[in-house]
Amino acid sequence: MRNGLPACGRRGNTVCSVRTTIILDDELGERLRAQARREGKSFSAFLADAGRRALEAGTGSKDAPFELVTFRGTGPVDGVDLDKTGELLAAEDARVYGVDGR
Repeated sequence: MRNGLPACGRRGNTVCSVRTTIILDDELGERLRAQARREGKSFSAFLADAGRRALEAGTGSKDAPFELVTFRGTGPVDGVDLDKTGELLAAEDARVYGVDGR
């Protein structure tokens, strides 16, 4: 209890609320208020519902997981030091274009 009132959260049939201040840019604030009006909700109820939906949706990405391919083909090219990218590029040019850039 705080100041003789139950702590916020559900306590039996009692529901407490939290008053807070948020700062929105003018355009976003107006768009949110307009959407709340279209849905017939108060601004506070609209923001609370949007927050619940965001939390229920989770933070996971809907994109496929990124997979880094680190090896493909028959292996490193003989005579190419993979720490020297210029040599690697020259070897690839020679393979693809038949040009020896050395």
